[in-house]
This record gives sequence, C-alpha cells and structure tokens, in this order.
Amino acid sequence: MKSVKEIKAFVSERSIDEYDQIIACLSSDARKAIQTLCLQLARQKSAHEQECERMQRMYHYENELKSKGIKLIAGMDEVGRGPLIGPVVAAAVILDDKTDYFGINDSKKLTAEKRNYFYDKIIQNAVGYGIGMASHDEIDEINILNATKLAMIRAVKALNNSVSPDFLLIDALKIDDIPIRQLNIVKGDEKSASIAAASIVAKVTRDDLMQTIHEAYPNYGFNTNMGYGTDLHYEGLRKYGMTPFHRKSFLKNFK
Repeated sequence: MKSVKEIKAFVSERSIDEYDQIIACLSSDARKAIQTLCLQLARQKSAHEQECERMQRMYHYENELKSKGIKLIAGMDEVGRGPLIGPVVAAAVILDDKTDYFGINDSKKLTAEKRNYFYDKIIQNAVGYGIGMASHDEIDEINILNATKLAMIRAVKALNNSVSPDFLLIDALKIDDIPIRQLNIVKGDEKSASIAAASIVAKVTRDDLMQTIHEAYPNYGFNTNMGYGTDLHYEGLRKYGMTPFHRKSFLKNFK
C-alpha cells in the first residue's frame, strides 16, 4: 500500500480526465486522508464539467453565425461609463479558432491576474483587435451614451491586421452609425466569448491608463478605484479639487 504522500504525488501528475478512474481505484482505501482526496477530486471534476458547459454556451452566438457562413465576427464592449474621470474605452476583438480561450469570462468576473493572462493571449493570437476611446471632454460635450458609441465606432475603425468584420456582437448597445450587421446582447460579456474578450482588452487598457493618471495625481486612489466615486476619491476631490481629466458633467452637483 502506497503512502498518502505518494498517492497525492501520483494524482498531481494525472489529468482531470483520469479522475473518475482514480476515484474508483481509491474508493476502497479507508484512510480518511484518501477519502478526503477522493471528495476533492470529485468536486474538481464536477467544477470542470460545469466550466466546459459554460464555455460551450460562450461560443453559442459565434458558432451559430459561422454555421451560416459568417466568418469574421467581432465582439465589442466598453469600460468606463460610470467613473468620474478619464475616457470611456471600447474594444473590438475577432477571436481566432486555433487558440484555447478556456475560462474566458466577463472581465469583471476575473482576477487582475487572469485578465492580464487573457489580455496577452488575445493580443498575441486574435485575428484582429481594435481599441477606441472617447475623452472626458467628449463625454462632457455629447454625454456618456453617445461618447460610448463613438468609442465603439473608433474601435472598429482601429482593428489591426487590415481586417473588416462581417458581423458585430455588441454588449447591450446598438450602433446605428456602423454599416455592419450586428446583434446587441444584454449582458453579452457573460454570454459571448468574443464580447468577453473585448471587455478584457478594454478594461486592461483603461486600468493601465488610470494607473498612469494615478502616478500624476496620487491623492485620489485611482490605482484602486479606477476613477469610480469611492470615499477616497471624493475625499481627494474635496481637498484638491478636480484634475484636468475629471468629467465635469458628472460632478455638477458635487460640493
């Protein structure tokens, strides 16, 4: 009989596809540590199967469109509609079919480490990606909704590798000024891998920008609140006033 340590070392080298067989072999081992290990493996296998099912759903819209002969599908999303400072940032991403994006999700549901992991993978492997912004001044001039649409238009125009999408999957919004077939999906960043990818690219881009602004104006906590109206942010506004990057239209009633 192998020791618990030896069994755990063996299991650590096995793939999740082998877990059912391992659990069956270990089920007769009465040692508490081994039974606990079996329970852990069963939970991990179940969680993996649920994630596989979620990933199938994440490609539902893309697969349906591709079955109709539509090849270049761009997911679109934006970040930064709610903050008091900085631009709204949009991204358009056409995912490739060869890269494994297993685990991709709405950027808000990922850790910063996971977002950066997927960001690098998307930038390196996507068929194309584009980033568009609308500044704080443009937000003040044309309002946040119109500025968001402007950023999205710019993201499509900025798609690299000279690619032009055949279809757009857009999180919630409809963009009338883009002459490309499109589908707006409520909570699309939770339902489409392409939109989730766009949300990741947009968020990492904007978070990096807010880090840069934080270095110039360190008294507002932009490195942690990303420009949202936290207590620290409002405290900074009371003490130091608005920076050149604040959205004046968002702070009309601030005292």
